[in-house]
Amino acid sequence: MTLQAFQEEIRAGIPDQLPAAKPYDKQINHAPKRKEILTEQEQLLALKNALRYFPERHHAKLAKEFKEELRRYGRIYMYRLRPDYAMKARPIEEYPARSRQAAAIMLMIQNNLDPAVAQHPHELITYGGNGAVFQNWAQYRLTMKYLSEMTDEQTLVMYSGHPMGLFPSHRDAPRVVVTNGMVIPNYSKPDDWERMNALGVSQYGQMTAGSYMYIGPQGIVHGTTITVMNAARKRFTEGQQDARGMLFVSSGLGGMSGAQPKAGNISQVVSVVAEINPKAAAKRYEQGWVDELHESLDELIPRIRQAVANREVVSMAYVGNVVDLWERLVKEDIRVDLGSDQTSLHNPWAGGYYPVGYSYEASNRMMAEEPKRFRECVQASLRRQIDAINKLAARGMYFFDYGNAFLLEASRAGADVMAKGGTFRYPSYVQDIMGPMFFDYGFGPFRWVCTSGRAEDLAETDRLAAEVLEEIRRTAPADICGQLDDNIHWIREAGKNRLVVGSQARILYADCAGRTRIAEAFNRAIREGRISAPVVLGRDHHDVSGTDSPYRETSNIYDGSNRTADMAIQNVIGDSFRGATWVSIHNGGGVGWGEVINGGFGMVIDGSEEADRRLRQMLFWDVNNGIARRSWARNQGAVEAIRRQMEQTPALQVTLPHIADDELLRQVLKED
Repeated sequence: MTLQAFQEEIRAGIPDQLPAAKPYDKQINHAPKRKEILTEQEQLLALKNALRYFPERHHAKLAKEFKEELRRYGRIYMYRLRPDYAMKARPIEEYPARSRQAAAIMLMIQNNLDPAVAQHPHELITYGGNGAVFQNWAQYRLTMKYLSEMTDEQTLVMYSGHPMGLFPSHRDAPRVVVTNGMVIPNYSKPDDWERMNALGVSQYGQMTAGSYMYIGPQGIVHGTTITVMNAARKRFTEGQQDARGMLFVSSGLGGMSGAQPKAGNISQVVSVVAEINPKAAAKRYEQGWVDELHESLDELIPRIRQAVANREVVSMAYVGNVVDLWERLVKEDIRVDLGSDQTSLHNPWAGGYYPVGYSYEASNRMMAEEPKRFRECVQASLRRQIDAINKLAARGMYFFDYGNAFLLEASRAGADVMAKGGTFRYPSYVQDIMGPMFFDYGFGPFRWVCTSGRAEDLAETDRLAAEVLEEIRRTAPADICGQLDDNIHWIREAGKNRLVVGSQARILYADCAGRTRIAEAFNRAIREGRISAPVVLGRDHHDVSGTDSPYRETSNIYDGSNRTADMAIQNVIGDSFRGATWVSIHNGGGVGWGEVINGGFGMVIDGSEEADRRLRQMLFWDVNNGIARRSWARNQGAVEAIRRQMEQTPALQVTLPHIADDELLRQVLKED
């Protein structure tokens, strides 16, 4: 397709003449059929909702087509409207747009739907089994049309994938405001999502899927690398300098979990990751993200022994059920040093977890046709998985929950996963590693995308970021030197590790000073022509301030506020008037619908002085909001971090906690 034809199709939006129906591509990794949850009256409503995107003359034809989609797949995706052009991030200059900021957003949307990036691209799902960018292809087409037409004095309003419209605003306002899954709290159970999503009125945006900020598995590679490295350090013996010869076992290669083998290699462990979906495992192998594929445990077990004995740095995928893997490791008495799980248990009944004893295909049929039985099989499988994990933990394995609701759903299944006092037997990685070592000090997943699409620009940003962090490291306080050292090593090695999938993007963990100074260096380089086009700044929602989630991001908040969501809501509001190009707030993400509120932003910097002002204002708030909240929760690292920030910023005044003595309080409570 020519550039002109591509631009014309973008501008056309939903075409007046319906495009030809498209065949169902069996080579693509498709979402499983969703369970049938709508009543007959609700099915009528779902069709009526879908048809409101189209003139009446098309209703007779499309009503039959959409009815078939709803019954066959449990959703109306409007496959007919999939564009004819290749779905991928293009250089910013190729997008037809009146606003350069809008063009950057178009680039980010297309990257989220790139088949090399997205888990179920034809169902508009980026990762996590149900993390959607849009609910259907009409929404995609209409959104891209609006973005091509908007000016810098308009804002596009997005309701769970639906473009409500362009509204007059001003240049300092966000170009796009996104909400996903914002439902009344009493209607936030998994079946509520199934029903509303089938009706076409709400969607699960996960985190960076529905906020147009996913950069492929690289983002989770970095977080997983840091987690595995620091988990391994907890098990180092005296004199041990690296993790070679240590065995890390987990599951999931489909979406974000596909980062695990690459992270294992960077951390220098032997990693074994199970994946039930052969297509997902093959995709990661073809991309070079996993070194070996094994379909037989009889073949895999001796290979594990060999790799550990030889202290190899190697990643292996087991194409099969993770429960079979865990139970075989117990039976063979193989020492596992580190264990986790990255199945999508935020979505346990709709493809996020597959029960042991059934093939991938049989499980998908059971999921759609016998949902009650499927649920029972999943819960029985979780009980068996925990039983095997408990046995290996008793032999010395360090197991951590990776924030995917694994321990939560295992406990709901009746698995032996609870400790005394009603807490989980195993820690969340945020409780043990990410929270106290990173979030409390303001370190989190800062990312950027070079809109030119040029690898040379990305290499320049890598160089600049490393220089900034090294300069900060020279005078940094001792309590953050380790974090800086790991991230300097990461960014220096990033190019060699071949992490780019999709857009020319990068991620590292940085605090407020690091993010701001890196962004300033980028903006200066754009102004001077050393970077050839604007850069999009962003972050994962899994960050210092962006997410309230008691089983993950706020699991190391112990003052009773870990189930409140003031921080995430305040964050997105504050970002919106301090200079963000787009903002988003979501229900769900990581641990599941109804279990978390999370938000994010995107910011386009173009070399201007205006961009300098916006990035300083917004990045300062985006980090320090969360540190202030964590400080008020009496997290000591956060108290020290916010004290330092107040010393450096006279205009900042944060309420600090006074610490009560526990023994005094116990004595008071004993008094009559």
